[in-house]
Amino acid sequence: MKNNPKVEDNFPWDQTMRNHFTTFPKFLLSSILLISILCIFYTVSFSNSSNKDLNIITAVHDGREEVAVAPPPVPSPKPSPSSKTTLHQIVFGIAASARLWDHRKNYIKLWWKPQMRGVVWLDKGVKTGTDDHLLPQKMISGDTSKFKYNNPKGHRSAIRITRIVSETLRLDLDDVRWFVMGDDDTFFVPDNLVRVLSKYDHNQFYYIGSSSESHLQNINFSYGMAYGGGGFAISYPLAKALAKMQDRCIQRYPGLYGSDDRIHACMAELGVPLTKEPGFHQYDVFGNLLGLLSAHPVAPLVSIHHLDKVEPIFPNMNRVQALTRLNIPINLDSAALMQQSVCYDKTRSWTVSVSWGYTVQIYRGIFSVREMEMPARTFLNWYKRADYTGFAFNTRPVTRHVCQKPFVYYLSKASYNKVMNQTVSEHVQHQVLNPDCKWKMADPSRIERVEVYRKPVRIYGTSLQGGIVAGCYLQRRKTPWLLTLEYVEMMKSLNCDEHFSFFLFSSLIFNIIYLLFFLFFKRNFRPHNNIIIHSDGSFYIVDCLKNFKAKFHKIGWINMSRI
Repeated sequence: MKNNPKVEDNFPWDQTMRNHFTTFPKFLLSSILLISILCIFYTVSFSNSSNKDLNIITAVHDGREEVAVAPPPVPSPKPSPSSKTTLHQIVFGIAASARLWDHRKNYIKLWWKPQMRGVVWLDKGVKTGTDDHLLPQKMISGDTSKFKYNNPKGHRSAIRITRIVSETLRLDLDDVRWFVMGDDDTFFVPDNLVRVLSKYDHNQFYYIGSSSESHLQNINFSYGMAYGGGGFAISYPLAKALAKMQDRCIQRYPGLYGSDDRIHACMAELGVPLTKEPGFHQYDVFGNLLGLLSAHPVAPLVSIHHLDKVEPIFPNMNRVQALTRLNIPINLDSAALMQQSVCYDKTRSWTVSVSWGYTVQIYRGIFSVREMEMPARTFLNWYKRADYTGFAFNTRPVTRHVCQKPFVYYLSKASYNKVMNQTVSEHVQHQVLNPDCKWKMADPSRIERVEVYRKPVRIYGTSLQGGIVAGCYLQRRKTPWLLTLEYVEMMKSLNCDEHFSFFLFSSLIFNIIYLLFFLFFKRNFRPHNNIIIHSDGSFYIVDCLKNFKAKFHKIGWINMSRI
């Protein structure tokens, strides 16, 4: 029997469904409106009560509002912006030898600036050069023949070098806050050094540096010792205390090997522990620093040591040329140098690791951030017989699988666009012959050039407790060779529990709107499949369930294209 449509239209169940589908959108819109009003009311009342009860301070910088919980009162107030440490208030003491001076002075010229103060301490005089105006002043170290030295494996020049801080202090320079020790084969990033030292009160006793990358080195010497090649900083009051007792202290330790362990011994007698800063790098390794630099910790890069022991950080050039290229991003945005962000392209199943100012690496497959933040072992241990367990940090092996080898794009050039207030950096693929991968997935090898656009970060990762860090995510475009890298400013929540209800409301509204769009625009709507993620291993989402709150700012994008 044929159905009569007119009869079917009169069925009660059909009328009910029609009414349901007609009123459903109205119900959703009404719900959204109601919840929005409640959320606004709650936000206003929460802000008023929070400012009274939690003593929240609101400050505006560069048009952006920042919220922070007022710290408890401390005996000595923080220095005012006008009293912040400057480069002029840091004095360098650089250990050098006459035998290697003609070669290693080229490293110093790359980072030394005219407004800086310091002395190169030599074991004997060297010829005056035409480039002396590009270098610190040179002086001859004092006589150390009266000091005992009986270490069979070392050299007594260690005594001369260990007294550099005291000898520099005795020059009686004015307006000095910090003395920084380094070697002639140490490359410093001066602006980042200022950023790090500005966190500390120069009127107190501070001994700041870092330990070795070699576990065996730290066992043989000390995990509590600042390695001199990587550089260390001593506050002015501590330098004065050291100078008063150092000669007597040195006499008590004739069996020590080097200069930095003698400094450490005297610091122990003064009762001053090492304050570790991960941006100082001794680099007791051999080989390629790619794995270490591309997975740099969330901290300003301060120094690179053993330049003659490791390969040039950029391929197909010598060490001086490589460091000259590194100066390009340093001059643009030194705070963000080497900071790692990990992004994902789920459609192509790619993992992209960006070490700003250095490399972009594309991996086939999805790798967790826990893996990516571990340095790949492109380098060798300082002790050749030691395997990967001889490192003082976690590492991951360099894969032998042809399909999992990363495609590395090294920085080729960079510039600053004043109109857009952003840096533009170009990365070119490092050509390496590899067998073809047989995986049925997108092949990154066809991408020959990567362009990264981002705005300079003024405050960057100086502290892991509430510091601003940058995450990124890739946004798919219709063009098959174009991806977008969105940098996102993140700030860890200081009082996440107090804000939980507010962010819960925000998340609820977002989910309802998302559901509404999905229901009514299902055919044309493509859910955003990107992940905002950072090298510290945290997923950044706007709610307190992840113990983070985020301030979203579009800082840049990445453009991958074929030439």
